[in-house]
Amino acid sequence: MPHRTSLEERGTRIVILGRVQAPYGVNGWIKARAFTATAESLMAYPRWWLAASDGAWRELAVLEARRHADSVLARLEGVTRREEAATWRGASIGVPRSALPKPAADEVYLVDLIGLTVVNRDGETLGWVAGLMDTGAHAVLRVEGAARSEHLIPLVPAYVDAIEMTAGRILVDWQADY
Repeated sequence: MPHRTSLEERGTRIVILGRVQAPYGVNGWIKARAFTATAESLMAYPRWWLAASDGAWRELAVLEARRHADSVLARLEGVTRREEAATWRGASIGVPRSALPKPAADEVYLVDLIGLTVVNRDGETLGWVAGLMDTGAHAVLRVEGAARSEHLIPLVPAYVDAIEMTAGRILVDWQADY
């Protein structure tokens, strides 16, 4: 039986690293899509947190995992039948933020950009990073501003001049009327 935990009580911040696509086979394996740079990065974590359909996170041990084409196949603690694996279809897969390796001085985790203020070259505040989208080619910042404005800014050097984590802001080459 998976261990159900209230993340608020524990003060744990979960970082989503993948999503369960479907059950695989008849013995309770799942097929997952990794959002990490490589499938092996997701497989390196011995315990995954899965978001159930009720929105609660559940921690499960990864008993076995292997790469399968561009997916990850995994056998999880307490999941022994296809029907049990099917209940996890669409679930987010995450790990506690504290389990991630410390990024290098010139690197950031995309999840850490959420909440940063976005300012253009003219010093105009466009809003704050409300989320990110993955287009396959690169990430896109979803910036929410005043008066329900929204900007979708590609996270590429042509538009992002600097990410200043200590100042809590991202400097961009982007106009308010784009």
